[in-house]
Amino acid sequence: MTVALDATPLTVATGGTRRYTFELARTLARRFPDDQYWLMSDQPFSAPKFAANVHCGEPPRTAVTRKWWLWGLQQAMQRAGVNLFHGTDFSVPYLPLRPSVMTVHDLSPWLDRAWQRDGGRVRSRTPLLLRAGVATMVITPSEAVRRAVIERFRVAADRVVAVPLAASSHFAPVNVARGNYFLFVGTMEPRKNIARLIEAWREVRKRHPVELVLAGRQRTDFPSIPEEPGLKIRGPVDDEELPALYSGALAVVYPSLYEGFGLPVLEAMQCGALVVASRDPAILEVSGDAAVHVDAEDARSLATALVEICDAPEKFAGVRERAIERARSFSWRSTAERTREVYAEARRVFRK
Repeated sequence: MTVALDATPLTVATGGTRRYTFELARTLARRFPDDQYWLMSDQPFSAPKFAANVHCGEPPRTAVTRKWWLWGLQQAMQRAGVNLFHGTDFSVPYLPLRPSVMTVHDLSPWLDRAWQRDGGRVRSRTPLLLRAGVATMVITPSEAVRRAVIERFRVAADRVVAVPLAASSHFAPVNVARGNYFLFVGTMEPRKNIARLIEAWREVRKRHPVELVLAGRQRTDFPSIPEEPGLKIRGPVDDEELPALYSGALAVVYPSLYEGFGLPVLEAMQCGALVVASRDPAILEVSGDAAVHVDAEDARSLATALVEICDAPEKFAGVRERAIERARSFSWRSTAERTREVYAEARRVFRK
């Protein structure tokens, strides 16, 4: 099988969609060495160094091929002998000349426009592609998103498959001294609920001199955060640094208003961190009883949980142990294998 994957998520330095595309392509290539995988985008991206069966397409150079989703991508796939396209970020070619799989990471573009101010193209295009059956099969990262896709876009249930993500293998407990800080990791954007997290942390700060570290890329539509004592804004952090940051935190706090999966939660769990997260359905699906859950819209309950951790961190040793155990049930190998099964199903049902 020769598969093309949308490499556009690789044009940004960090983020869950980038990590998904990167890890999936790398693991597919290793697990299925007889397949050929092409990374294609209409934008320049840094070519990852994977196995010999991973190839990188070139951006379009003519006016016709710059109409990427209509003509340019089709021509590139024809030249490469592609059998199937995987849209790793809400998109597939407009003309269904071959089977395609679309990953719908979450429904944030449709649930609140303030969460995705630049998501107009996705909001208008993706529903049409789904309802018209242009995407042969759909992958979601959780059952929560799978149910939402079926209900909102009226997609047949047998066309939508939940394939959980995983934390990269380098996320593991690091033997570092426990620091006096709470940690948030993720893209700083409106739905991550960072303003309420800071509000809760300020309440904790009245009793405990604990710091709050924010690590992640700041999206352009996210307002700047004023400096204040104890608040550390790290910006994007290299993957190699994250396991130590997770391992050393008093707790990793992820009070997101809405998620499709919540990859930083799983990364932190795999490092043995104590996770405090919202009761979002997808996050609950990932973390189970291996995290402390709070109401995302209640800063007071979040502050209460954080104060309790400061007062008696030893009480949460069992949660940390369960986190490591639960994280073992997720792997990129499993994600790749289940994704490959969806590819096979898409080829089987195409135009039936």
